[in-house]
Amino acid sequence: MKSVETQPEAMDAINPGTRLLDRIEQLMPKVVVAPTFLLAVIFIYGFILWNGYLSLTASRMLPNYHFVGFVQYAALFDNERWWTALRNLGLFGSLFIVSCLALGLFLGILLDQKIRAEGFIRSIYLYPMALSFIVTGTAWKWVLNPGLGIERMVRDFGFPNFTFDWLVDPDMSIYTVVIAGLWQSSGFVMALFLAGLRGVDDNIIKAAQVDGASMPMVYWRIIIPSLRPVFFSAFIILSHIAIKSFDLVMALTGGGPGYSSDLPATFMYAFSFTRNQIGMGAASAMMMLMIVVAIVVPMMYSELRSSRRA
Repeated sequence: MKSVETQPEAMDAINPGTRLLDRIEQLMPKVVVAPTFLLAVIFIYGFILWNGYLSLTASRMLPNYHFVGFVQYAALFDNERWWTALRNLGLFGSLFIVSCLALGLFLGILLDQKIRAEGFIRSIYLYPMALSFIVTGTAWKWVLNPGLGIERMVRDFGFPNFTFDWLVDPDMSIYTVVIAGLWQSSGFVMALFLAGLRGVDDNIIKAAQVDGASMPMVYWRIIIPSLRPVFFSAFIILSHIAIKSFDLVMALTGGGPGYSSDLPATFMYAFSFTRNQIGMGAASAMMMLMIVVAIVVPMMYSELRSSRRA
């Protein structure tokens, strides 16, 4: 028995390279991941901390590391343009997220009926997601331009009193951003819901139909509630898109007319790089981070609690 117990040690003594190869094999994944992890720590979290410190300084055109406390945050919340950007974010975010979820679910249910040319139709719906927000904003700027787009076309058809000038109307300009964002992102949400719908067990649907449930009732009571993880994923992605929206607004409205369609991202850019107020721009960036945390953390906590209960 003693000789059997010591056999592995004897094998390691005979083959010392075996233990070395095992250690290399165990360390190799860590070695491969380490550079990416280090770069992420430096260029993501390191710069977040640096930006947070800049928001507490009197930085203007160049970084100034003289600590002034929360002066920049006080100036930020005294700025009427910042409050306009926050109101626009609330309006744009709520309409954009709800509309994308509703339209994406509707399109997903339609395609789930296994209609003809499903692949072709799905490609058409997904095509806008392949475009950058700059291209989307530029295209919709032409479409919504009163002198070139929808208004001009309808008037040429014989309706000279028709007006659709949202793009140049300060009270309606933010809704043009919603339209462009919905056009681009609803196809992606449709793909998420379609994947979730295809993952529902057909036996459950057949059993419900045997019990006399109609298809609308099956979708309302069984299928849609089972798509909660898809709703969660889509909500997080759409929230992230809404909060960081910059290029779409810059290409479509430029934040105007005036600053009527400003969002926090465009506010941050304007004050950091065109008005030479880096401190206030850094403060607005930190507030954007707080908005993301305020949305994502409670959602993730609620999802984790529900998964543990399940």
